[in-house]
Amino acid sequence: MRILVTGGCGFIGSNFIRHVLSQHPRDRVVNLDLLTYAGNPDNLADVEADFGGRYRLVRGDICDPSLVEPLVGESEAVVHFAAESHVDRSIEDASAFVRTNVVGTQVLLEAARRTWGGDDSRRFLHVSTDEVYGALELDDPRCFREDWPLEPHSPYSASKAGGDHLARAYHHTHGLPVIVSRSCNNYGPYQFPEKLIPLMILNAAQGRELPVYGDGRYVRDWIYVEDNCRAHDLLLRRGEPGQVYNVGAGAQRANLEVVQGIVELVAARTGREAAELAGLIRHVGDRPGHDRRYALDTAKIRALGFAPRVDFERGLALTVDWYLDHPRWCRRVTSGAYRDYYRRMYEGR
Repeated sequence: MRILVTGGCGFIGSNFIRHVLSQHPRDRVVNLDLLTYAGNPDNLADVEADFGGRYRLVRGDICDPSLVEPLVGESEAVVHFAAESHVDRSIEDASAFVRTNVVGTQVLLEAARRTWGGDDSRRFLHVSTDEVYGALELDDPRCFREDWPLEPHSPYSASKAGGDHLARAYHHTHGLPVIVSRSCNNYGPYQFPEKLIPLMILNAAQGRELPVYGDGRYVRDWIYVEDNCRAHDLLLRRGEPGQVYNVGAGAQRANLEVVQGIVELVAARTGREAAELAGLIRHVGDRPGHDRRYALDTAKIRALGFAPRVDFERGLALTVDWYLDHPRWCRRVTSGAYRDYYRRMYEGR
């Protein structure tokens, strides 16, 4: 299969490319990435060395039709990871989120419509998020199902919901073979450290404060990134066009519980006292409009044969080990721009 992956230098995209090339020896991947702050070619340095003949990086913008159309036209599948994805950044300024997550998605869909000519053997996998469903209360026993109405609460999730609606509309109107996935929170190697887990690992390792929004009782559903990649590989090959599939591992954890687990793991790896690192936890001013809980019903993708292989405790330990074992990568991504952003987000809260 000739696969176009958008945003392949990002966290999930780079892990997905590595998975596909290692598991499917005849597949070829073109990676279209604008290389913004979270798109890091270092994430795929080993892929270029090991699979150079089957992998190609194209630096460019998914909002550029003249670039996108020929790349989509020569591909048998598009896996669309490219997105602005951090809620806090969307609260600061939503314009980039609308451009990338809505306009960029439309450009890709239109390129597929124009070049695929009704070929229903091709696949367009649009990767979305559980945040489009809105929020659940802590005592609500329900989980989001695929037919749950969309009620996004942040500019980020609203922009992703817009992309979802466009993808499904192109299937309904034009017959484009679109599949939509909605994933829970991912964690694992190569995640940019603005997100909770890598941020806390690096801060704990450096003896810096561990900022936790509000009361820390915000619950998220977590999946290890390699399991998420296996799920999307399965959807690409066996998912039904026109359908939506939730992707999760059923590992609901409160943010404060996650941070405390990281403290214990970092303490064990570095020989420091867990109580000392726990003393660095600081409850800071809450994020505006913070959703209390997300949880996914994943029966639909499990019916295709998916089951997570890495439980949360093991995955968190693997993730801590990876960040502590890759100091050079961490130094390179925590640049001056990252430090400026960190100060804006957490200082003075």
